[in-house]
Amino acid sequence: MSSRLLLATRNPGKLAELQRLLTSAVPGVAVLGLGDVPAYPEVPETGASFAENALLKAREAVRHTGLPAVADDSGLAVDALNGMPGIFSARWSGRHGDDGANTALLLGQLADVPDERRGAAFVCAAALVTPEGAERVLERSWRGRVVREGRGRNGFGYDPVFVPDGLELTSAELTPEQKDAASHRGQAFAALVPMVAELLRRR
Repeated sequence: MSSRLLLATRNPGKLAELQRLLTSAVPGVAVLGLGDVPAYPEVPETGASFAENALLKAREAVRHTGLPAVADDSGLAVDALNGMPGIFSARWSGRHGDDGANTALLLGQLADVPDERRGAAFVCAAALVTPEGAERVLERSWRGRVVREGRGRNGFGYDPVFVPDGLELTSAELTPEQKDAASHRGQAFAALVPMVAELLRRR
């Protein structure tokens, strides 16, 4: 089995989350982030879907590093906004990765939406690409609702304003272990882990 697997992300929260999932499930594999490999120009996320963007990022990572790579694209799809911000979640306010501004804009757009119509889902597409050309991609979602004020310090992005179905806590109030077990990304990477193990054993 290959000793190294690249997670194609610079997001420290996402990297920590994915490292927890993959390191424990695929023994003997060193999980690297983009900060652990020589820098390369990252292509814009021009895909029309989460799956397209995830594959785009994973393919570029393999092309530049020669390592098997996992990438994800994820975001929040809000029912009252016809599925937006969706693939634009990280740059909804116009500034990529500005969690505070993105969340403030979203809450402003939903200010007049009644509680019963504030349904939403976190969506994650996860892709695995190897230098030999094998590709796998899958998608999972986590249903819930958007609350009016942020709560909690765990997580990142829209976690503080998202309450999963069946819970009263926001995603940012859950422990990392609770979130891994239930979240869109946790579900996607749990499903991807056997594929990672299988493809890496073939190398």
